[in-house]
Amino acid sequence: MTDLILAIPSKGRLKEQSEAFFQSSGFKLSQKGGDRGYEARLDGLENVQVLLLSAREIAQGLIDGAFHVGITGEDLLHDLSERPGEDARVIKPLGFGFADAVVAVPNAWLDVSKMADLEAAAALFRERHGRRMKVATKYMRLTRRFFAANSVGEYRLVYSGGATEAAPASGAADLIVDITTSGATLKANGLKVIDDGVILKSQACLTGSLFADWTDQAQAALRGLLGPVEARSAAVDLTLLGPAKPLPAKLVDTLGLSQYGPASVTCPSARATEIAQMLTEQGYGPVSVQQPDFIFTEHLTLFEKFFSKV
Repeated sequence: MTDLILAIPSKGRLKEQSEAFFQSSGFKLSQKGGDRGYEARLDGLENVQVLLLSAREIAQGLIDGAFHVGITGEDLLHDLSERPGEDARVIKPLGFGFADAVVAVPNAWLDVSKMADLEAAAALFRERHGRRMKVATKYMRLTRRFFAANSVGEYRLVYSGGATEAAPASGAADLIVDITTSGATLKANGLKVIDDGVILKSQACLTGSLFADWTDQAQAALRGLLGPVEARSAAVDLTLLGPAKPLPAKLVDTLGLSQYGPASVTCPSARATEIAQMLTEQGYGPVSVQQPDFIFTEHLTLFEKFFSKV
């Protein structure tokens, strides 16, 4: 019986990075039906159905409540939702899949470097050409919201299902709203990003649906997933120090450490060597330094924050 439905990207770099993310948390992804299968399982986590879908399908499914959790981009969540943050909530940014949603215009538009310039240019464009300037994009809601916030009203959206950056050169549109990672493709197509035209800095996120059916079993399954995820994140950021004798509570507080068991403390990894040497000089040595794989604590912060909104 399935208690939790998890959706992850079905192909490409996002799929590989999602698999690596789960692997680092102790869950190996096994795809059913070979490379062409659309279902998988997470070894080590029972009663979880894993679906392999496009990032856009995942975002829409989370917004609709069809899935409990999934990995998708913030750009899609903001674009597909009528009420961003009210139907799906980011549980954890994952540190990959970075992309910026931007407004880009032809390099020849020398007088347009800011959104305020675009507002003025739009009115002049309609006066000269007898039509509104056309904006090619896949991100319809995101574009409307951003243009409205910047008082740009003289435009018409053209949905782009293919290479959006080529739309101005082909005559299909006058400017575009699209995602970019390095800006190289925009530059190659004679486009520039407006200075204040970065709509959203996006990355892949583990996201939960606020409209899914969160039964007790589904919640328990999510805890089973998030426990190792959070413990792994803590282990990456923290280092375990083992002094020869217990540290006084005052010293633990002064150094900004966290007590972890009767004879060990944790500290930020960047300060581990410094603090270990300091403790040794103060007579608490020898001090062992270890980089743990996981650090489990009593409180599951990711789970508690998410369910404060469900």
